[in-house]
Amino acid sequence: MAKLLLFAYCVLPSVLVSEWSMIRPCATVRIECRDRIDLQLRYSLEGVTDSTGTCEIKVVGDQADRLCRVVLVDSPLDDCKTVDPVRNCAEIILTRVNGAISDLRFANSLGLVKDKALPGCAELVKKLLESDE
Repeated sequence: MAKLLLFAYCVLPSVLVSEWSMIRPCATVRIECRDRIDLQLRYSLEGVTDSTGTCEIKVVGDQADRLCRVVLVDSPLDDCKTVDPVRNCAEIILTRVNGAISDLRFANSLGLVKDKALPGCAELVKKLLESDE
């Protein structure tokens, strides 16, 4: 069976990643693969992000007949526990049947929302909105 490698980039906690680097280690993510017919969970594996906010999970076996996604499970930050409803999971294809040559798979960023806005956030949002006009 092929070993598939997944990198889940978890950006904690801000949508404005380029302005503030808030990446912290130890956020928990999980790969969940469900049956395409009955949607029962058939494969699950958890991992923890490192100091760069990256999580590397080795998936054993081909998940061709399953719907797989990376899910944000938990945050190590007390003031940043709310999972962003827009960036709470990312679909991922964990098979080689689709013609992919490499065993590496990259998931989209996942996110959490801070309880309190960061200093300077209001000014940055205002600046970004002005540049759209």
